[in-house]
Amino acid sequence: MIVWINGTHGAGKTTVSALVQALLPDARVLDAEKVGETLMDITPGLPETDNFQHWPPWRPLVVETARRVLDYTGGTLVMPMTVLVEQYWREISAGLAEHGIPVRHFVLHADQDTLRARIEGDAVMGPSAFRHQYVEPYAEAARTWLHAEAEVVDTTHLTPEQAARRIVESLG
Repeated sequence: MIVWINGTHGAGKTTVSALVQALLPDARVLDAEKVGETLMDITPGLPETDNFQHWPPWRPLVVETARRVLDYTGGTLVMPMTVLVEQYWREISAGLAEHGIPVRHFVLHADQDTLRARIEGDAVMGPSAFRHQYVEPYAEAARTWLHAEAEVVDTTHLTPEQAARRIVESLG
């Protein structure tokens, strides 16, 4: 199974994913961003883009990487990754379904004021213009499709530990 943890940049996906992994037996974290980083390392580079998710190979490579890892290890993959483009989510989820891989899709949500404050106060990364630029696209995705396609965990008043426990409890 895959536990996909979505949400905008700075929502706490990486932190919560590590906590979820620790609570689930036989679970591993696979960050799909590493697939994008591999594509970014190709020389000469792929066509210019502001987001590696726009490269057509990224989505099927995420599916294939997850499938191969699960075939090898079994268990659960916890995958923290922001996906705000509905077509991209459809490609990934359909690809995983074609391989018979069940996916539980969660979105970490916080209201915009809380999210902006967390981005500004991040002690590890510091304030991030990159993260701020995705606050509005996330809000648009949340309104139009994302929240309907996932189990929303409102983290506005939750600690990362509480959010992780909610996800694991939801898994049963």
